[in-house]
Amino acid sequence: MNDLILQHIGKSYGDKTVLADFSHTFHAGKRTCIMGPSGCGKTTLLRIILGLETPDRGTITGRPDRVSAVFQENRLFEDFSALSNLAAVCHHGDRQVMADHLTELGLGDSLHKPVRTLSGGMKRRVAIARAVLAPGELMILDEPFTGLDKDTKEVVVNYLKHHTQDRTLIIVTHDPAERDALADAVLDMT
Repeated sequence: MNDLILQHIGKSYGDKTVLADFSHTFHAGKRTCIMGPSGCGKTTLLRIILGLETPDRGTITGRPDRVSAVFQENRLFEDFSALSNLAAVCHHGDRQVMADHLTELGLGDSLHKPVRTLSGGMKRRVAIARAVLAPGELMILDEPFTGLDKDTKEVVVNYLKHHTQDRTLIIVTHDPAERDALADAVLDMT
């Protein structure tokens, strides 16, 4: 596992510069929380790291071939069950392991229900479990706790700590409590 190194990244959309000469090293195996006001470039940065956007300038080194993500929107297969959503990305195919992950997140009674019938917070937990079970050294989480109440958020934080110990996590959050609970390092983009 390598550090993820971004050097002199620039990204503009027309006349609007979103990132200007941005450099940062995300250390391997660490959890970095990114904080900053809306519109400061956090999501654009994540999209560049994921390879979904191309920077106008700069270099990225150390990006692994496989990266899992939780986007601001869940991006689930709405007609699939919670369990089938995990199976779509989980290459080992062990449905009991997948069921155990969902149960740990409080979804044991919803394993076979179509995702479209689940609440927003339940869908969010399916998306998080899917990202955890997807292969890859790097995991990107863009505001992963949206729609979760305080108690559920605590369960999910503990779940992430337990199941991502040997992965690099980059987490966007606006909540200092989430930062304090998860971060090994903080990147402030103000």
